[in-house]
Amino acid sequence: MVKKVAKDAWNHIEDKELLQKFYSDGNNYWLGILLERYTMLLLGVCMKYLKDEEEAKDAVQQIFLKSILELQKYKVEFFKSWLYMVAKNQCLMKLRSRNNHPLVEITDTIATDESNMLLHLQDKDKTLNLIEEGLNELNNEQKTCVTLFYLHKKSYQEITDSTGYNLLQVKSFIQNGKRNLKMHVEKKLKQTNG
Repeated sequence: MVKKVAKDAWNHIEDKELLQKFYSDGNNYWLGILLERYTMLLLGVCMKYLKDEEEAKDAVQQIFLKSILELQKYKVEFFKSWLYMVAKNQCLMKLRSRNNHPLVEITDTIATDESNMLLHLQDKDKTLNLIEEGLNELNNEQKTCVTLFYLHKKSYQEITDSTGYNLLQVKSFIQNGKRNLKMHVEKKLKQTNG
C-alpha cells in the first residue's frame, strides 16, 4: 500500500519513474500525479481544438479516464507525447461527432505499433520539452502574455484587463515571446541534430 502524501512531494520524480511505479504496483495514485502534472497542457490542447472552455474541461476528464484504462493494458515509454496524442485524438473525435460524421474510434497505436511511432513521438516529446524550457526562459511579461494567449486562449483585451499592460504592450510581448520561443527551439534542435 502506498502512503498517500501531498502530490507535490513527487515533483522531483521524472515521468518515467512514476510510470514504473504504476506498472510495478498498479496503483492509480501514480497516474493521478502524472495526469495532474499535465492538466494545464491538456486543457490548452483541448481549447486549441474545441474553442470552448466547458467542452475542453469535459474532454480533459475523458482523457483522464481513457489514460487510466489504456495504461493498464499497454506499456508506454514517453508519457507526455503519448498523452498529447490521446488528447489530440479525443478532440478530433469530438469535432467529428459535432459535424455528424460517424464516430470512428481512434486508438493510439503506440502500444501495438510502438516501433513505427517511437521516432515520431521522441521528436514531438523533445519539441514539447524545448517549448516548455523556452517558455521558462522568457522574461515575465512575455511568458505571462504568451501563456495566456496560446494556452488559455485569452484575447488581447482579456490579457490587457488581467495584467494591466496596454494593448500595444500585450501584442508586443506575445510577438516577441513567440519569436524568442521559436528561436530557442530551432537553436536547440540544431544543436542536437547537427
